[in-house]
Amino acid sequence: MIAAKRAFSRFELDRSQNPSHHVRSNIGLTSAKFPVSMPTFRIPAPIRKSTQALNYFAHKAASGAPIRRLNKMKALKLLFFADRYHLRKYGRPVSDCAYFAMKHGPVASEAKRVAEESVRLDNHSRTYAKRYLRKDDTYHFSSVGDIDLAVLSESDREALDFAWQTFGHYSEFRLRDITHHYPEWKKQAGRLRRDRHKRVAMHYSDFFAEPDAGYNPCHELSKKDRDIALELYLDSEAVASLWK
Repeated sequence: MIAAKRAFSRFELDRSQNPSHHVRSNIGLTSAKFPVSMPTFRIPAPIRKSTQALNYFAHKAASGAPIRRLNKMKALKLLFFADRYHLRKYGRPVSDCAYFAMKHGPVASEAKRVAEESVRLDNHSRTYAKRYLRKDDTYHFSSVGDIDLAVLSESDREALDFAWQTFGHYSEFRLRDITHHYPEWKKQAGRLRRDRHKRVAMHYSDFFAEPDAGYNPCHELSKKDRDIALELYLDSEAVASLWK
């Protein structure tokens, strides 16, 4: 219980130091440093956060090489692990993206659109994302800009580093298989198979449940701490919903 309260105290400190990391009530209101001509209030937080998270992973993959290229599916699975870690430890995900269960595992929707330069992105979001990332082909993207660290808090980078150090050595297909052992995806797997949906919405509250035995929970929690963390998260969501 003490550990959970300490973690969420650090979460509150993180929010106070970087206003863009408040719960969803503040999405899109605070942004990183842009030229005056860029209407920053129109860039939703999930787009900014996922763009910089993918950029962060691409820089990690380069290991100092001039070409910073990464497989899209691998990057999206790494982001899932980072979001899971940060949510369980600090009470919010890194990206705040909407998650869906798909055939190849959990997918952060906005991050997928960023990596694909999707036409579903509005013009401002696409312009922002393309300043940092470039779609190379169907399966890969490259970094074309420095990481804007003003968008990522210290705890965000901690979570991204955790994902890279723990899972970054796996191939995209091995990562896909690993994610199939996590309850938030397994809970929706039946609907994917039975109803032939291409995707089924996932819920962040399920990220607090434990994966199959032998799989990394992405921040260990005792049952008592897990119950407290989940309750605090649900309370924060209830408060955020009042602002919608």
